[in-house]
Amino acid sequence: MSEAESLEPKRGFIESVRDISRNPEPERVGQRWGFGAFLLVEAVFILSAVFITAITKQFGVNLFESVPLVLVGFIVPTILAAGTAIVITYVRGNGPKIDLRLSMTKEDLATGLKLGILGLVLTYSAATLWTMVVGEENATSAVGDLLSGSTLPLYAAITMFLYVSLIGPVCEEIIYRGLLWGAVERQGWSRWAAFGLTTVIFAIGHFEPLRTSLLLVIAIPIGIARLLTRRLGASIVAHVMNNFLPGLTLLLASVGVM
Repeated sequence: MSEAESLEPKRGFIESVRDISRNPEPERVGQRWGFGAFLLVEAVFILSAVFITAITKQFGVNLFESVPLVLVGFIVPTILAAGTAIVITYVRGNGPKIDLRLSMTKEDLATGLKLGILGLVLTYSAATLWTMVVGEENATSAVGDLLSGSTLPLYAAITMFLYVSLIGPVCEEIIYRGLLWGAVERQGWSRWAAFGLTTVIFAIGHFEPLRTSLLLVIAIPIGIARLLTRRLGASIVAHVMNNFLPGLTLLLASVGVM
């Protein structure tokens, strides 16, 4: 059986679950990158964010008092990190389609939509409980804290919406359930190990300690989409679905509608 054929999922949800254990991932031939690549990508993310902040301070500008710089500070590090991940697969592997399983099928779309809806339900339930525990004043994300009580220009609000609901999810999936997942599988670990490790590191990697437990819950259906289909397309769809309503809420709040 060829690698392409072995990656084709079985039909039906139950069959897909059984397939997880029955048909392990094929050996990652030609992939010459591993955990070091993920650490490099994380370093690019952190150092680029630090660099942007340092440059603004050098010119006497407060990053959080300038709308364009806020957009740059939030969006650029994530895009640079994801772009670095893709470059690594070309330089040290077979490209993102093979190494990161970056493709999309009709089944990926269907699975991603279903698990995305499940994720919305879980996220709403978990967020409600989490808010009761930490208090409403602490129950916001880093982006929510930044935009709290402020009204953004329309272009900035739309840009932030696109980042939260589309750009961010795609980039994060490339980094965590693409690059990190591939690094785990290269070690010969099981798909369940890849699911567990990427879920935990995804939650921690947002660098929001208070929200880590909530992010763990959010990450589960997204990771399941990757686990069942073996491809990144389904987890991207599930992630976009999960972020759409929060992104829309931020858009409406930032333009003063809510």
